[in-house]
Amino acid sequence: MTGPAQRIRAGCDRQRGSATAELAMALPVVVLTLLLGVGALGAGMRMVALQDAVADAARLLGRGDDAGAAGAAVTRADPAAEFAVSRSEALVCVTASAETRILGGLVVPIRATGCALDGGR
Repeated sequence: MTGPAQRIRAGCDRQRGSATAELAMALPVVVLTLLLGVGALGAGMRMVALQDAVADAARLLGRGDDAGAAGAAVTRADPAAEFAVSRSEALVCVTASAETRILGGLVVPIRATGCALDGGR
């Protein structure tokens, strides 16, 4: 004869280890989500540094400094970044672009533009 205590014990034995199995299934998703978050944070930090550098480069060109100083400002922020200078009416603009990797394989392009008054002409 099986009593209520034996049925409860049998139910508990069947569920033993289910929490471990659920954790084992969810853990890769949690780790991947954390890695994506850290990668996105790194890309954002690189974008902020590049944006600051193009703003500095535009100000340098706007006050009449040479293009080498502006290029050095961008290169200090990101040695792999390519940049271009454009002038229109009373503005000088610097645009820089680069690629950053998230999770080692996912390439994300970043681009920053900064403009300043062109008072050095």
